[in-house]
Amino acid sequence: MKLYNTKTRQKNTFTPIDPANVRMYVCGPTVYDLAHIGNARPVIIFDVLFRLLRHTYGTGHVTYARNITDIDDKIMARAARDGKTIAEVTAETTAIFHGDVAALGTLAPTIEPRATDHVVQMIELISTLIEKGNAYEGEGHVLFQVSSMEDYGKLSGRSVDDMIAGARVEVAPYKKDPMDFVLWKPSEDNEPGWESPWGRGRPGWHLECSAMIEEHLGETIDIHGGGIDLVFPHHENEVAQSACAHEGAPLANYWLHNGFLQVEGEKMSKSLGNFRTIHELLEEWPGEAMRLQMMMSHYRQPMDWTEKAGKEAQSTLDGWYRLTDGIEPGEMPQGVIDALSDDLNTPAAIAELHKLRTEAVQGNADAAASLKAGAQLMGFLGSTATEWESGKVAKADIDADAVEALIAARIEARASKDFAEADRIRDEIVAMGVEIMDSPECTTWKVAK
Repeated sequence: MKLYNTKTRQKNTFTPIDPANVRMYVCGPTVYDLAHIGNARPVIIFDVLFRLLRHTYGTGHVTYARNITDIDDKIMARAARDGKTIAEVTAETTAIFHGDVAALGTLAPTIEPRATDHVVQMIELISTLIEKGNAYEGEGHVLFQVSSMEDYGKLSGRSVDDMIAGARVEVAPYKKDPMDFVLWKPSEDNEPGWESPWGRGRPGWHLECSAMIEEHLGETIDIHGGGIDLVFPHHENEVAQSACAHEGAPLANYWLHNGFLQVEGEKMSKSLGNFRTIHELLEEWPGEAMRLQMMMSHYRQPMDWTEKAGKEAQSTLDGWYRLTDGIEPGEMPQGVIDALSDDLNTPAAIAELHKLRTEAVQGNADAAASLKAGAQLMGFLGSTATEWESGKVAKADIDADAVEALIAARIEARASKDFAEADRIRDEIVAMGVEIMDSPECTTWKVAK
């Protein structure tokens, strides 16, 4: 298996620290609002990697942690705005997130640590950094001293001067240097907080992941993943905290980052009116179709979310479901494994599935069985063909009973040789977004593409 490592800026052969316990951590959601479609990309991409690692090393030999950030200034602001407690906001948002990502065909991570359950570990980590001379206290804050780490910026490939010029750094009297970042900050009486050696307060965002990784996966893990937007400052700061606390030991041997997502050729933003959440898109599209569209672009490349590609993905799945209905998964296609093992080349893996589809259409039962095995490895074909079609009907908001009644009326009109009425009814059915198929035995229907 080869993976593109942000750390080395090239594809590296993946060699786990312990093949009996491959460890991966991916930054999860900050649960203050519904996750947007851009958030879905890393969830899906690293689910594919999780599945591939389980296939390669064994289901019981892979530990995948994806955290929940349930304390953050944005969460506090949301709770204040809505007149709810922080616990209510995080519980509601987390539950919706879980439902949304399950609908996208993702497996649950092995571990899902929550930041608020690890404050003790965070305080211990801060204390270690202070003892080692990498952090200092100022006015109730504790900050990491960037100048104490010689190779700070190595992951992102930026010099400190470049980072200062390109970043929004807070200038504050308690900072020795503008680049120093917060590990702990004081909380007001009306804000959530925990007692610490530096007063009542709460942890900084960057610190949370370092503490949770150490607690559940160890000082050095195999893979750390997330969106490209997290390389700096979040992941850079995680590297700094963890390496300085652990005598220079690397936080992760492989760093994977997925590219940005835009919508219909434009950057997604609320001001442009193209900001889409996973939750609302699932009202319109089957989760598997959204998943397949995500995989039609290589994960490191920018991706354009379009209506056209969504229809293409749904049509592809229509064919796969029809061809594999009632068939048991067969031999795992090596072409799919090889493609995924080459830095998660999902477009190449999909091309391999299309080859099997072509053979299956020609009557090759083994190809159909292999198509099902390969598709299921990638998180597809998780339902029966009937369930898939029923789900599409529900998404399209089509009244199935009304369609069936119209089809019965059309059959009766044709039997009476009232072809004008039969054609009128057919037009009415088509206008509902339905495609009907006549055969000598019966008339069937499905949601139109």
